[in-house]
Amino acid sequence: MVKKQLEAAPRAVPLSVVILAAGQGKRMKSALPKVLQPLAGRALLKHVIDTARSLEPAAIHVVYGHGGDQVREVLKDEPVSWALQAERLGTGHAVMQAMPNVPDDHIALVLYGDVPLISRSTLTELLALAGPKQTGLLTMVLQNPSGYGRIVRNARGRVQKIVEQKDASKKELKLGECNTGVMAAPARLLKKWLKSLKNNNSQGEYYLTDVIAMAAKDKIAVNPLVTANVVEVLGVNDKTQLAELETAFRRQVTHSLMVGGVTIVDPARLDVRGTVTHGTDVLIDVNVVLEGNVKLGDRVRIGPNCIVRNSEIGDDTEVFANCVVDGTVIGTSCSIGPFARFRPTSTLASGVHIGNFVEVKNSKMGEGSKANHLSYVGDAEVGSRVNIGAGTIIANYDGVNKHRTNIADDVHTGSNSVLVAPITVGAGATIAAGSTVAGEVPAGKLTIARARQTTIEAWQRPVKQKK
Repeated sequence: MVKKQLEAAPRAVPLSVVILAAGQGKRMKSALPKVLQPLAGRALLKHVIDTARSLEPAAIHVVYGHGGDQVREVLKDEPVSWALQAERLGTGHAVMQAMPNVPDDHIALVLYGDVPLISRSTLTELLALAGPKQTGLLTMVLQNPSGYGRIVRNARGRVQKIVEQKDASKKELKLGECNTGVMAAPARLLKKWLKSLKNNNSQGEYYLTDVIAMAAKDKIAVNPLVTANVVEVLGVNDKTQLAELETAFRRQVTHSLMVGGVTIVDPARLDVRGTVTHGTDVLIDVNVVLEGNVKLGDRVRIGPNCIVRNSEIGDDTEVFANCVVDGTVIGTSCSIGPFARFRPTSTLASGVHIGNFVEVKNSKMGEGSKANHLSYVGDAEVGSRVNIGAGTIIANYDGVNKHRTNIADDVHTGSNSVLVAPITVGAGATIAAGSTVAGEVPAGKLTIARARQTTIEAWQRPVKQKK
């Protein structure tokens, strides 16, 4: 997503978030738990946790169940508390598992680990409708409400209850306002209502939705908020729905980028799987993937079919087609590719040229240096104005350890050179084409390390005998 500053919403009552993430997701037909299915490079549950964190709650409680060990391992670094739902007895039962750790004077916000696109702004609106004696309920209006619980209001428009589709009457089935499952309720009252839940319904489960009727009976106001964007509250139950939300997420992100001034040649063919910050007049061509934390300077141009991951690209740099930039800082006014690859912890100063079929790994290249064709620069310190000739290889690995190579300023390496690390090449040195150098190369000299060319006058090529 596009990174921007978020201000904490003023809140008189402390907030605890409860995220329900215990579902198995059989329709996913996957060994991976449903809440770990990836959306834009992050687990569905990670999206929900990140949004919950933006609200700055006192605590986030995740109710887990199916594949619990795997879920906890993948998200072990998240600042959440875990509550196990050993038996899946319904949404009300799931919330019960977390409520003992929620203080009575908090507002409890209930979210779902498979509803990843819920926005901070919507939740902020919902929380404004909740308080010690009132409950906020997020609803949606659908033309085809099949499968959803219906919101039942009285003649004065006040919410009276939620009825699940399997338990609804013919009249109730005609209602178009539906339950999203998201609610914000005073924790003290929510605990009381949860203890009173019954499972005398078609599913034999304890429905969280039944607490709404209890609130109405206790004359606690249920304040509905009809979502303006239904996509925010859509859940994921199978791979088709997952793909649909991926498309919706992509649309949101590219819209934000374009509103911010980025030129995107085809918004349907840009995938952002992380956070992007950018300058002015940035252009991104088709089939580009931006992953992790990406920073793009002014007038950066990224050609088609590129992957940029956890990297920074400086002002006026152009990345041509089919490049992979991973964990790299690229300076200003550089020319990259096509078909170049950068591996983590590489750094390029300004004015560097990296051409086709060149790989740079864990190396630094100084200002104005070039490696234009078919070369490997690995574990090297390369000075300024160095020219790496076509086919030059830095042999950095001896089969056990990686070794460093130091190339001073103004060095030229001839085509098809091999520099066997560890090695130092002095300033202004030239290495002749076809050389394999394994010792120190003196500054300002021409070094040749190849066999002398010899022609064997009497030699004849073997001739195959006819069968």
